[in-house]
Amino acid sequence: MSDKPPQSDLDLEAGYNNRAAVPDHPVVMARWKADAEAARVLHPPTALPYGPGKREVMDLFEAGPDAPVAVFIHGGYWQALDRSWFSWIAPAILKHGVSLAVPSYDLCPDVRLGRIIGEIRDAVALIRTRTGRRPVVFGHSAGGHLAACMLSEGRASAAVAISGLFDLEPLIPTSLNEALRLDAREAAALSPVHWPVPNGSTPGGTVLDCVVGADETSEFVRQSRDMADDWGGKGVEARFEALPGLNHFTVLDPLGDPESGLVKRIVELAKA
Repeated sequence: MSDKPPQSDLDLEAGYNNRAAVPDHPVVMARWKADAEAARVLHPPTALPYGPGKREVMDLFEAGPDAPVAVFIHGGYWQALDRSWFSWIAPAILKHGVSLAVPSYDLCPDVRLGRIIGEIRDAVALIRTRTGRRPVVFGHSAGGHLAACMLSEGRASAAVAISGLFDLEPLIPTSLNEALRLDAREAAALSPVHWPVPNGSTPGGTVLDCVVGADETSEFVRQSRDMADDWGGKGVEARFEALPGLNHFTVLDPLGDPESGLVKRIVELAKA
C-alpha cells in the first residue's frame, strides 16, 4: 500500500468504525432485512451446505440450469450478519440470467479470521464443482477482503471488492479488533495486499474492481485506491471507482437496481 503518515489510534477508530461514522445505519440495515425477506418470497433460494458447520451454508438463487453463478460475500467485519440479510441482491442479478450464491460463514471471535478464509474457499470451490468454472466473486467490506483473497488464490474468474479491506494492520488498535484478536504478524499474513498478485502467471482471473462510496471515511477510500494502484501496477486488470453520494452502507444500493452500472459490471464479468 502507499506510504502514509502515522495516525493516532483515535484517527484509526474513526476511519474504520463505520457504524459510528454513519449514525443512521440502522435504518439502512432495516431496509436490507425487509427487502431480503420480500425477495426470498419471490425467489425462494436453495439452502446448499458447503461444510459441516451450522453456518457453512449458502443460499443459491438459480437463474437456470446452465446459468453462470456470481458469489456474494457479506460484510460485518467478519463478526456479524449472515446470508439472510442480503437476499435482496438476487432479483437484479437474476434478471440478467445470472445465478447468485450467498454464503454464511462462522464469525469472530468464535473462530479466527484464517478459518473464515478457509470456509469461503470451500464455498467457492463448491460452486466451481457444480458449474465447472471459476465464479466471479464480489463482496462488501469484510466480504471485499475475502473476494480479493479468492482472486489471489486463483479461485475466482474476477473479483469486485465493494468497500474492501486489503491491509488489516490499521485495525489492530481499534475496537473492531476486540473480536478479531489480530496481532501484527497475523494481520500481515491475512492481508491480500501482501498475497500473490493474480497477474496471469497462475490459473484464475486477473480482474479486480475496487469500488467504494465517495462519502465513506478517508481510510476506506484510501484502501480501495491503494489496492487498485498496487495490484494494477503489477499486472492485474485493476480499476478504482468512488460512487458519488454513497456511504459505507448505501454503497450497496446499486445492487438492488438491475440497470445500475455495478450490477451490469458483475453480470458482464460473470458471463465473460
